[in-house]
This record gives sequence, C-alpha cells and structure tokens, in this order.
Amino acid sequence: MFPHIYENGLKNLRALGFEVKEFPTARGDAKYQYQNPKVRAEDVNAAFADKEVKGIITSIGGNDSVRILPFLDKKIIVDNPKFIMGYSDTTVLTTFLNKLGLVTFNGPSIMAGFSQMEAEGKSFKTHLKDFLLGDFNDYEYEPYKYYFNNYPDWADKTNTGKVSEPIEATGWRWLQGSMTVEGELFGGCIEVLEFLKGTDYWFDKNLWNGKILFFETSEDKPTVNQVKFMLRNYGTQGAFDKVKAVLFGRARDYSEEEKKELDKTLVNIIGFEFGKPELLIVSNMDFGHTDPQLILPLGVRACLDPVSKMFKLTESPFDSPGI
Repeated sequence: MFPHIYENGLKNLRALGFEVKEFPTARGDAKYQYQNPKVRAEDVNAAFADKEVKGIITSIGGNDSVRILPFLDKKIIVDNPKFIMGYSDTTVLTTFLNKLGLVTFNGPSIMAGFSQMEAEGKSFKTHLKDFLLGDFNDYEYEPYKYYFNNYPDWADKTNTGKVSEPIEATGWRWLQGSMTVEGELFGGCIEVLEFLKGTDYWFDKNLWNGKILFFETSEDKPTVNQVKFMLRNYGTQGAFDKVKAVLFGRARDYSEEEKKELDKTLVNIIGFEFGKPELLIVSNMDFGHTDPQLILPLGVRACLDPVSKMFKLTESPFDSPGI
C-alpha cells in the first residue's frame, strides 16, 4: 500500500549515502503478511544474519508486531547485533531486543519520516546526518523550532514527501525536578507497551533501575484519562521509585488544552500519587508521532539538566557491543 511513499523514503535514504537492501516483506502482500506473522519474523532474522546488512530500518509501524515476537531467533540476533530503528508499533521490537542486550533506536521509519525528509526542513536532515553519520562525542539534542502534526492523504500521489502545515513549537516543558540526572534511555509508544504487559516479553522490575523512561502516544490519540491509567500501572510496578526521569513526546493531535491537561496528569500521578515530586519530568518533546522527530537510543546513557534545559547523550550508541 502506498508504494510511492515507500519509494520516496528509499530515495531519501540513498541521498544520505546509504545503500539499500530490501527484504521480501517490505513489498509483500499486506493481507498475507497479516495472516502469517512468522514470515515477517523470518525477514528480521534474515536481516540480522546477513553479513552485508549493517543496519535495519522499518518501513512503517502497524498494530500487531507483537505477533512476530515468538518467531524471532534470539540466538541469531544476539550473535549478530546491529542497528535497528523504528517507532510506534516497532516499540515491541526495540524494547525486546534491548532487553536481550542490543542498543536499539526509537526514530523515523522509511514511510513516516524519511519519505518526508526534504519537506521537514534543514534541522531534521542535519540531525539525521549528525546522528547516523557523524563522529560521536557527547551528542546534545536541540528542540525543533516547528513541527508537523500529520501527513496529507497518502492515497493522493501528489502528496508524496509532503507534510501538513508547520506549527510553531513552544519548546520542551520541564514540569518538575531540579537536579541534573543521568541514566540509560528506555521506552517507546505507551499504547504498544500495553501489548506486552503480562506476557513473557514484559520486563523484570529491576529493568527500571537507573533508566530515563520515555513515552509517546500514537495517532490513535489515547485520552488523557487512558494515559493516566497506564501511568498508574507503572507506578504500581515501582517504576517511578527506580527511574531517573520520565520524558514524554509531543502528544499527537492533542489540542493545547489537552497538552496542559496531560502535563497536570503527569505531575499528579508521578509527583503526588506515587510520591515523587522531585523526579524529573519533561514533556512535549520531539520524538514519537511528531515530525520532525529525534532519534533516541535505548540502552545508552543520557544526561538531563533542568537548569540549563540540556539533554544530551554521554556515550556513543555506536561503540556498544550491543550494536
């Protein structure tokens, strides 16, 4: 579906200097692949096993990638760690593979991000080049000055590579916390993580130790109340007792009033209900279902300073044995 959007993403990826190797499911029949999750998993296994492949970028998200997890070959993946990036439904892959010891990446996909690269402006292209192709020391993130809330109708081929009208960004919102913190990044789409709870793919409680936990919401637009209920679950698990900070991406399709209500909810649930008024919380950040988006590496140490409003990586995600 929408091959013109996919092709444009590949074109932009090549323009950055990457060679592209496609696997069968990238262009496979959607109905067949839905009915056969094992086929999709076999492509993931094959990509990790392939010595020519240096990195994997998902074509797009979805809503049922959790069904491929039982068919992944953990030995092949662990023995051949490499770059893998996506967001939204790909959260099940990035978190599970990070749990296996790999550094994984929450970031743009081929059809949603790379395809719109030229329309999203110089700052996004610079971020992609610096992050994916630059020399890493400390990498400091910068808020984008504008964002795009969605894409024009992909069924209309004239919309290929286009984004909606730009909206002036109001910056990241440092809601609570006064101390500089450092920890390992971990997280993804908050609704997709719900698919994993209660399964063998969920996380041991010790996983939360020292993490900078990040969440984002999808285009399905969960209500503030739904987010509240999800957050209470993490609190009940003891996550807020153990993490160093909680980051929240710019909520897709939320009005300004809804964003303010979400901010109040984050502070009330974490700060009041679970008694963590000094736990650092930052919202309205440029990752997840927003364009342009920043790339966040799971399993890599980062530092946040609420005084200078600084957010940076303190180690290279590409020096880890998990990639």
